[in-house]
Amino acid sequence: MKSLLKSMLVLGIALITFGSRAQDDPAKHRVVYKGDKGPGVGKNIVFIATDHEYRGEESLPALARIMAKKYGFTCTVVYALDDSGYILPGGSNVKGLDVLDKADLMVLFMRFAHFSDSEMQHIDNYVKRGGPIVAFRTSTHAFDIKNDPKWAHYGWNYKGSKTEWKDGFGEYILGETWVSHYGTNHKQSSRIIIDEAQKNHPIMRGVKDMWVYTGGYTAYPKGSVLARGRVLNGMTADSPADPTKELLPVAWTRNYQIAGGKKGRAFTTTHGASEDLKEYGFRRMVVNSMFWAMGMESAIKPDNDIAFVGPYEPSTFNFNGYKANVKPSDLAGWDSLIMPGEVVKKKSK
Repeated sequence: MKSLLKSMLVLGIALITFGSRAQDDPAKHRVVYKGDKGPGVGKNIVFIATDHEYRGEESLPALARIMAKKYGFTCTVVYALDDSGYILPGGSNVKGLDVLDKADLMVLFMRFAHFSDSEMQHIDNYVKRGGPIVAFRTSTHAFDIKNDPKWAHYGWNYKGSKTEWKDGFGEYILGETWVSHYGTNHKQSSRIIIDEAQKNHPIMRGVKDMWVYTGGYTAYPKGSVLARGRVLNGMTADSPADPTKELLPVAWTRNYQIAGGKKGRAFTTTHGASEDLKEYGFRRMVVNSMFWAMGMESAIKPDNDIAFVGPYEPSTFNFNGYKANVKPSDLAGWDSLIMPGEVVKKKSK
């Protein structure tokens, strides 16, 4: 009996250890879409999806499929996972960012993340080499790092001794950090208006009639403003403008360079929620921005195919619930549904 109990105990420990190691496997955090023809063959795009509200876990794989299937890129989407290995929007348990070491573009939809030292090192290395960046909405406040002096300067409200990093990654790299909302979500949508001086910018080729579901952000970015947002009193494209709101920047480019690093291109938009991506004009601007960031302006055609690959049925963005019990592997292939599962309310801490 003692021998049997001992064997069972050893087996139990082994299973626990195996489960823990399985969750540590970087491959569990990723889904990869590999294209085979087009201007992107041989190039790698890494998408990091972990925001709490705007369903970046849905919009980023949709974009990854477009860039892979239509244009030949190898696109890797990296997720934060919970203890059971399911996608956890807004989580910081991210592994596998070593893929950034060979990335030609990093696409971010993040909010208030605090990654482990080794994963942060890959991001820092990427920024130092001036890697191209495309960033969505809450990525202006991508990091909230407490009690970690090594990476505190990435935090969205950093006020430490590295004065050039004041207000963190968003301010120093992208050109703006979190300030405030400028338009009430789910009551006020936005019309995006291209700046007259930027109508011939490569990112705006073929772009017109941009309207999005999300309200605006207060933003006065360091960079070249491509478009501004008009806050609307309603949730349709023909809703009247809010006369109390001015036009504020919602899309801009920036050439960034940190001390001791190389220059790099960045594009940021304060929109990009799951449903925003359904809008044709906005989606074209975003696809164009990825080519531009990589210096591939010649590949930007006004009639490039930007249709979704496979079914895309985005859930309405919100803070309290998301499509739970989904693993990155559930999104593999061209035909899997984005996003499967049922909306489950987040557990309060």
